[in-house]
Order: sequence, then C-alpha cells, then structure tokens
Amino acid sequence: MESILSGSKFALTTLKAGIIVGSGSASFEIIRDLVEKLPFMITPRWLKTRCQPIAIRNVVEFLKGVMGKTETYNKSFDIGGPDILSYKEMLLHFAKIRGLKRRILIVPVMTPKISSYWLYFVTATSYALAKNLVNSMKVEVICEPNNLAKILGIKLIDFDTSIKLAFDKIEQNQVLSSWKDAQSSDIFREGFSKFIEVPVNGCFKDIRTMKVKNSRTSLERIWAIGGKNGWYYGNWLWKIRGFLDQLAGGVGMRRGRKSDTEIASGDALDFWRVLLADKKEKRLLLYAEMKLPGEAWLEFKIDENDILTQTATFRPLGVLGRLYWYAVLPFHDLIFNGMIKKIAG
Repeated sequence: MESILSGSKFALTTLKAGIIVGSGSASFEIIRDLVEKLPFMITPRWLKTRCQPIAIRNVVEFLKGVMGKTETYNKSFDIGGPDILSYKEMLLHFAKIRGLKRRILIVPVMTPKISSYWLYFVTATSYALAKNLVNSMKVEVICEPNNLAKILGIKLIDFDTSIKLAFDKIEQNQVLSSWKDAQSSDIFREGFSKFIEVPVNGCFKDIRTMKVKNSRTSLERIWAIGGKNGWYYGNWLWKIRGFLDQLAGGVGMRRGRKSDTEIASGDALDFWRVLLADKKEKRLLLYAEMKLPGEAWLEFKIDENDILTQTATFRPLGVLGRLYWYAVLPFHDLIFNGMIKKIAG
C-alpha cells in the first residue's frame, strides 16, 4: 500500500507502528484474553521476541501532528512508545496492573501452526489473524531512531500507563469501535439491506409472545443481551454451540460485545451481527454469523401494548438445513422459552 501511494503526485507521510495498545485494538484484546483467562500459560518461544508498543493516544497524536507538516512530507517514520519489551514482559506487566498472578512457561516445541491454533482457541481472534500474528511475532519490531515526537511536541506514554488509560475507557463504556466488529463471515460485502428484511417464504420460525411487566426494564435487558451478560437462560448451551462453531472455523462466542449497555447496528454480538437496534421502536434484529447450513435471524420487539415478540427465523439450505432445524428444535424450545420469560420479567 505504501509503494502504491508513494507513486502518486501528492505528499505522503508514512507512519509505521508495531503493537498498538488501546481499548478495542486487536493487540490489546488478545493480551487481555490471554492474561484474564489463563493463570498458567505454556507458550511458544516467540514470547521472547521484543517489540516497542505504542499507546493509541500517541498514534492519534502522530497522525494529527504530521498533517500539513511540510518537514514530514515524503518521509517514513517508525513510531513507538518509550518501552522496549518482550511479549512475555507485556503479558506480565498487564497481569500486574490488573492485580492478577500469572505464570508463563516458554517451550521450544510449539510449531507456528500449533501456536496459531493455541491463540485461536484461547483468544477471540480468527485463525487467519492468529496465523499472521504468530508469523509477525517472530520478528523484532523496534523503531529506527527519529526525532518525530520532538518535532511534533508529543510526550510518549509508557506501556503501563497505556493499559490503565485503556481500562479507563472500558469502564466508562467509551470504546467507540473494536477490531472484533470487523470479524465476520464476509456475508455483508453487499451491504445490510440484503439481510435486514427477514424472509417469510421457505423459512422455519419460532415465534413466542409474552406480556412484559415493565417495558423499560425489558428493553434494557434486550439491549444488554449477550457478551458477559449472557443470554439469560441456558448459557452453558450457548457456550457449547459457540465452541462447536469455533471447531468448525466460525467466530464462536468469543467476540462478546463492545459495551455492556449500548448496542448499535453493525456491532458484533457473540456469534451474531446487529442489523437493527432501534430503541424508539423497541426493536433489535440480529443475524447469525455462525457456521450454519442456512441463514438465521433473531428478533426482539415490544409493541405499544407491552407485548414482547421474540422471533427466531431459519432459512435452510437444502436437506441438511432442514435436518439441522429439527435436530436443534428441542434445544430451541428450552432456550427460547426460558429467554423470553427472563426478558419479560
């Protein structure tokens, strides 16, 4: 990309960064997954590789600072924070800040392929990204010295402070975007419009209705569904389904949700994608991104009479799709019935 852009007539400034530390970034979330899930880690030797992480706030400052700065035109700069750490040191620093005791054992026998699968199953990353990360982690990423920070008057933020700032954002629910939102099954290349109209013909439907005790409370429960809040009933069954999807190469339940209380169209929500989130209309529409022999939608809507309608729609693909629907029907009856009762209060 840099070579393509540099061939144009306009002035180009290139900024190259390694690990970017900030809420919502892939690097941060993968480190977080590893540290918070695993008290003891058996890891490959690439954890000894050194890199120079940079706070996302500094990245934004660099991007803003070089705009219109003629002395940076047609030049390339490495940008990084003040600390040079190995990946193992980064994990241990993260654990210390979070008040967690973690032990890491590095072994030489883990091949890149095994390492990629290990990262895929432990964290929320896709296998393709895990593979690329493992390959990139074999190479040290340390900045070539330059005076760009001095020219732009930027004070570099150390690694520990970067983590604390990231969690400040998370605790305040101010994470505007996440790399997980980009993890999809590539079904939306043609846009949302193709999927937002839930089909009627050739579909199986599970429709349940119930009077809600308090529409405001029920709406808040709908808007908080998924992620660490769970699906209100049979969460262990949801987790099993997510694990099976992960084994099949799907996204599984690892993506969670961006905010505990807010949700918007386009957000990733476990193995669903939010197509429509309209609080005024009291309607939430989800589309399944799990591996399926067909297509699936899940919709929640509260009408003016405080009647909650919960609709699961499945459009099967061939005989296999129909067999799948009948196979999971007993589980749907259990899960969907329990879920609507919890939401309705």
